[in-house]
Amino acid sequence: MSADLRPGLAGLPPESLAAWFAERGHASFRARQLNAGLWASGATAASSIGTLPAALRSEIDAAFSLDTVADTELRLADDGRTEKALHRLADGALIESVVMHYPARRTADGQQRERNTVCISSQAGCAVGCPFCATGELGFSRDLSTAEIVDQVRSAARRLAHRDRRLTNVVFMGMGEPLLNLDRVLEAIAALADPDRFGLGARHITVSTSGVVPGIRRLTALGPQFTLAVSLHAARDSLRDVLVPLNRRWPVAEVVGAARDHARVTGRRVSYEVTLIDGVNDTDADADALAGLLRGDLCHVNLIPMNPVAHTPWTASPIERIERIAARLRRDGIAVTIRRNRGQEVGAACGQLAAERAGEPAAPAVARRRELLVVRSAAALRGERMTEPAEAGLVAALAHDEDRLPVRPIPVASAPTAG
Repeated sequence: MSADLRPGLAGLPPESLAAWFAERGHASFRARQLNAGLWASGATAASSIGTLPAALRSEIDAAFSLDTVADTELRLADDGRTEKALHRLADGALIESVVMHYPARRTADGQQRERNTVCISSQAGCAVGCPFCATGELGFSRDLSTAEIVDQVRSAARRLAHRDRRLTNVVFMGMGEPLLNLDRVLEAIAALADPDRFGLGARHITVSTSGVVPGIRRLTALGPQFTLAVSLHAARDSLRDVLVPLNRRWPVAEVVGAARDHARVTGRRVSYEVTLIDGVNDTDADADALAGLLRGDLCHVNLIPMNPVAHTPWTASPIERIERIAARLRRDGIAVTIRRNRGQEVGAACGQLAAERAGEPAAPAVARRRELLVVRSAAALRGERMTEPAEAGLVAALAHDEDRLPVRPIPVASAPTAG
């Protein structure tokens, strides 16, 4: 397959698009017509934008791709409420996104409106290597471009529109570590929050991280209004060293300290994600450590049963134990939600479909991986810190990202909060 070398139009800032038209002698209103076709109508090719002259449409299609995720495979689950998309990019890289529909319902606090959330990827693969995550098995391939990030959202919005539904929320919790591709993620958020482009309120966007402290500090300096989510998974360093290898670079207290400062500066509540694994991070000691770590903070905790992931020795915590942990946190005034897994029958957890396409690893490698996880988790439960350095791929990714951190911050366009 020959790679499509055209840049994605959705990643082009408005001023760059206007300059492209001006350089070719086209009237400025043509850029506005293209902008309307791309964002308001969801066009996937300039040839479908009837307000543009035919010659200009051909010129635009020759220069840009209006849909960088066009080659997409869909799977439905949960009676159509969960839709997993596997996107093949121009160079053959595979990424995933998931659309989740939450019907309107009445709650104790009143009527909760319908929500349609898309979970999107920021990288092809991931260097962090959390062992309970299917993406971690794939390793890291490359960063996504701004257009490849945004086009996942545009694709989801088009599919929802065909069912008379509107996209209400975007979460960066798919494949990859968003803060290791921070410039492109911020450019994507700017496009999504810009009222003249996608027009989604910034408060309806959540950016997740497994604990890249310099990236969190940079977000805090920008003062964004989107939500910061931290994939915490353990409050004790010995255990988090195993579950989140980034902890060997930035320990849990440093990560939570950066998130705490972010909440103080922005006034936005931080969300903490905790995937619960039977007999590993769901003990009373873990619940006490988590409560002590977050007590008094402006935060919310999501407790999530582990999705089944091939080649690990672990399973999800029983719901009774999860509910006990939730009760323990609530006694300390910490807001908690128990999240139910969605789309298990179609591999809706991060990386599962892409891992399926990558094929089965060699049996000796699987056996060695399981053995290491058993040994490391047993040592962690004894309170022993890991002495092994992070895997080479993660070290390289961190070094590359830290070289880019001093880059001048990219402003995030403001937008009115969506209804």
